[in-house]
Formats: sequence, structure tokens, C-alpha cells
Amino acid sequence: MSQGMGIDVGGTGIKGAVVDLGTGDLATKRVKLPTPQPATPEAVAQVVAEVVHNCGWEGPVGCGLPGVVRSSVVSVAPHLDESWLGINSIDLLSETLGLPVITLNDADAAGFAEMSFGAGQGCGGTVLLLTFGTGIGSALFIDGVLLPNTELGHLEMWGGDAEDRVSAKARLAAGLSWSDWAELISEYLGKLEDLISPDLIIVGGGVSRRHEVFVPLLRARADIAPAQLQNNAGIVGAALAASRKFG
Repeated sequence: MSQGMGIDVGGTGIKGAVVDLGTGDLATKRVKLPTPQPATPEAVAQVVAEVVHNCGWEGPVGCGLPGVVRSSVVSVAPHLDESWLGINSIDLLSETLGLPVITLNDADAAGFAEMSFGAGQGCGGTVLLLTFGTGIGSALFIDGVLLPNTELGHLEMWGGDAEDRVSAKARLAAGLSWSDWAELISEYLGKLEDLISPDLIIVGGGVSRRHEVFVPLLRARADIAPAQLQNNAGIVGAALAASRKFG
């Protein structure tokens, strides 16, 4: 399979494209539609189907979801409607799309992409990808093998979830300068390093488009690199997951 379809479901937008699986490049224009509010399973599935249709795709689909996905069942979904809990996401999406579907955590999908085509390519040891957006997603790889559903954005700091202070959404809500935000991220990275000691930290998510203004300000014992696929990583990784599942 030389091409695949990837979908990245986020708290504010659902985006997708056909992906060249040999290079990691998008083979079609990226389609992005607003995440429905409330983001119920049925409403999200209809938007996913619309994105796939707009891309002209009729094969297997990989879909990254912002939550914990165990054997296709959603058990944590902080940025979707609570009615997702207990939903078999593969059954829902495959029935709505009429196509084979695989689902996974959205940050794990982004991690697959960066490990295959981006900043983590060829890296051994412990690699941690963090996506800064509506929340903070995480993907942890040990010698190239994924430890799924880590959800390290919910690490308790400052009296609550870390993502409540350090996500890109939180930066905008608080009106933080890039340097002040980088200081908070560095504190968060220090806490993570005390727990898992990564060799490389990859900074991704939508805000990675502006990596030059804040990534150089970050402090950590590990090497830090911006995500090379930037905000397309979730799409590319979801397409890779579908290719590995369906061949």
C-alpha cells in the first residue's frame, strides 16, 4: 500500500489527508473541519466521514482520537463529550464510513510519524513526543517500541493537570509571552525527566509551527527537537497505523 488515509481528531478541529507512506508527505490537500459541539460519538463520526469523502478516499482509514483507546474502546476522552466513554470506536467509525478503520491515541499517532519520518527517525533509547495544543498529548518510545496511552499531560502540577497551565490553549488564555510559557514548559519537562529520563524530547502539536520562538528557550537534561512533521504528524501516523494493520 503506497498511500493511506489519516484522520486526526482534535478538541477544536478534525483534519485528514491521503498520505504517501513512502515519504510521509501529504498526497492530497489537508481537509480540516470544526469539531462538532458537543463532540458526541455520532457527531464526530459524521465529520470524520465528511473529511474522508472530501479527500476522495475509499480504503482503510487510521484515526487518532484525543484520549485513551484500549482495544478500540475509549476509556478516557477529556477533550470530547463524556458519551465517548465505553464506546467501541472502531465499530462506530467503520459502520459510519463503510470502510475498515483502526483507532489509536492521537499523540501516539503523531509519535509513529516522527519516529518514522521526523525528528525521532533512527533514534534508540527513550524518546518522548509531546504535542501542545488544546491539551498536552504524549507518546513514549523505548528503542522504537511504543508504550501506548501515556497521557502525561495529566501529570499533577500546580494543583491540577499540567496541561491546564502548559498547553498552547492555556498560554493563549493566560496571555503568556513565549518566554514565560517556555519557563513553565521547562518546569514541566523537569518533572517528566525526574520520572522517565528520556534521551530525546520532541516538541510537536499545532504550536510547533512557531518552534523557533520558544523551543530554543526550553531547558532540559535531554536533547530537545521540534517535530519535523509539525501539525501533520497525527495525520501521517494514523495513516501509518492503518497501513500496518490492513497491509
